[in-house]
Amino acid sequence: MDAGLSSQFLTALLLLGPLTAEGLAITVTDLVSAPYVEITTAMMERFGIGIERDGDTYVVPSGPYTAADHLIEPDASTASYFLAAAALTGRSITIPGLGSHSLQGDLRFADVLAQMGADVTITPESVTVTGPADAGLHGVTVNMRDISDTMPTLAAIAPFASGPVRIEDVYNTRVKECDRLEACAENLRAIGVPVQVGRDWIEIHPAQPHPAHIACRGDHRIAMAFSITGLRTPGITLDDPGCVKKTFPGFHSALAELQAAWLASGTE
Repeated sequence: MDAGLSSQFLTALLLLGPLTAEGLAITVTDLVSAPYVEITTAMMERFGIGIERDGDTYVVPSGPYTAADHLIEPDASTASYFLAAAALTGRSITIPGLGSHSLQGDLRFADVLAQMGADVTITPESVTVTGPADAGLHGVTVNMRDISDTMPTLAAIAPFASGPVRIEDVYNTRVKECDRLEACAENLRAIGVPVQVGRDWIEIHPAQPHPAHIACRGDHRIAMAFSITGLRTPGITLDDPGCVKKTFPGFHSALAELQAAWLASGTE
């Protein structure tokens, strides 16, 4: 099978494989967002199903799942917005329960912030990001094929970097809840930011954004990402703020509470 547009096609088959009469052997010709497959196979093993991999082929045995206790990690994709908020504003934030033992590839977004000049500490129990004191981030070129859900987060803070931010190998973001490459480009242009976009890449140039009405396209990740832009651009509004309910209904309240906490601590 071709999993070049979404790893979810493969993970769905892996999950149901043990419930088939003879198991499954799945040969993958292309794969995007590979860390999600690694999460799936690791969790299946914890529930009694060991998957073997022979090159590009996953071999799933037939057999019953067994009950087990399992600790659910915080969502690394959602955490990216708050990590980006700290990096963008020169503040500090710690996400407990999301550390070096995490199965989630999107934790690598913290490494991208480190490349841009943020101070990042990852322990077995947590990740902490502190933005530069002058809130000045560097430009970066990064391949986000395996962490493409965080592409809008990076695009939304990219205008504040000192140099261009180029995000590559993210064609699969065109077939999410919306075409996220075009949605990011459209909204960046709306707030006055120079941007170029190709089939699988986007390049954003430094600019001081101005207020605008963000077209969310019903996509929770576009809404949450450009809310972070609004931390340094008063007057940004969203045409569909409620679309965040897909993954984080309380996002706007949580962001407001974070701002209030920073203010109360005297760091804003």
